[in-house]
Amino acid sequence: MSYINENWFVGIKNRLLQEIARKAPGALSLRPLLHRWRGVKMGKNVWIGYDAVIETAHPELVTIKDGAVIGIQALISAHFIGWERNVVIEEDAFLGPGVIVLPNVVIGHGAVVTAGSVVTHSVPPMTLAQGNPAKPIARVGKAPNVNVSFQEFSASLRPLERRQHKKAESRVAR
Repeated sequence: MSYINENWFVGIKNRLLQEIARKAPGALSLRPLLHRWRGVKMGKNVWIGYDAVIETAHPELVTIKDGAVIGIQALISAHFIGWERNVVIEEDAFLGPGVIVLPNVVIGHGAVVTAGSVVTHSVPPMTLAQGNPAKPIARVGKAPNVNVSFQEFSASLRPLERRQHKKAESRVAR
């Protein structure tokens, strides 16, 4: 019986801290602190946007490394009923507003996921991904951070070759 009461208390604590973190000020200070208290493994200089939800039931399954950005209203989920998998957001990764990250995903170092994308598979390092489901569309030359302007970041992007697209074009040309 005490095990049930202890789990119930931990669940309530996690959800209360999550709700406070969603509305609290301090994208670089108070919000990360509250998520650390919940059990999210978090590095330094992590920016968490307003109204972001980070794994309510099992925060210990989420790792967010140094310099990562979690956009406004992003959702990171590391579990479904009976299925728990880790989620890792590597150094200097950037999740845009409204991004949804599903269980068993790694967002690579310096990777960027554009606004509103749904990440169902891992995103390689230094890659820009977008869509539902999110797919890699470009290589990132300079990871977005406080030392890189938007212009520098944008100029560093290199489109990925679309092999399937090229194959389709060659079939049409025949």
